[in-house]
Amino acid sequence: MNTVYVSDLDGTLLGNNAILSSFSKKVLHELLHKGLQFTVASARSVVSMQVMLKGLNLRLPVIEFNGAFISDLDSGRHEIINSICPDVVESIYKLILEFGCVPFVSSFNGTEDCAYYKDVINDGMRWYLSDRLTNKDRRWRAIEDLTHSFCEQIVCLTVIGYAQQLLELQGAIIQRHGNSTETHLIENQYSPGWYWLTIHDCKATKDQAIRTLVDNYGLGESEIIVFGDQINDIKMFKIADRAIAVANADAELQRYATLVIGSNTEDSVVKYIRQDWLKI
Repeated sequence: MNTVYVSDLDGTLLGNNAILSSFSKKVLHELLHKGLQFTVASARSVVSMQVMLKGLNLRLPVIEFNGAFISDLDSGRHEIINSICPDVVESIYKLILEFGCVPFVSSFNGTEDCAYYKDVINDGMRWYLSDRLTNKDRRWRAIEDLTHSFCEQIVCLTVIGYAQQLLELQGAIIQRHGNSTETHLIENQYSPGWYWLTIHDCKATKDQAIRTLVDNYGLGESEIIVFGDQINDIKMFKIADRAIAVANADAELQRYATLVIGSNTEDSVVKYIRQDWLKI
């Protein structure tokens, strides 16, 4: 039976510095050259992935924005786009403002990916914007009115703030649009104390994206092995043949794991893949 390996990035495949170690990159390069079926499923954008995974020849598309996009890593071309219904975007945007927050808006305008920002109202937002601009992320654009972006395909609204405030906002969104959206509330491990609430279309989940890959690439008879560390990985853990959590994974995710391996700082994912795939 063929095996397909799918790994989360931050806190799982990457070290705490958000970098793929030279060891992991070298081993993955060798295994991919030998025919390894491997890809990543992350909340990150393909633009960010291209920097982190540069030099790796992934035959399978990557899953970005938690499944909002399924994209070719090299070109960045989107094969699948799961955007939020425009009416839902407008409704959620009004809710966000009512809670005293301001979102970052991620979209596809038909030609390229965009990330819009207007008011940056806290240090958590400033950290994120600074990180992206420092990394020369070409998507980012200042805009006078965020609603001007709503004519595009909106794939994610990202709200950064304190946990309790965002928990209440998440509850309000679920109450009003729970059937049509997918939300995740996670602390930013690189900027502790600041939480991110991401809002996607209901079809933008890692499990649905993996099923799409399996169907579209003739992998229906393959064993699916996934790796993760956060609650946004739960759904893909549920559909996998083997669900592998790293030692630093959220306790809730570990409940769904078939195995817990070493931490993300020990190249544990790549070591497991090498041993499992080569049967050594």
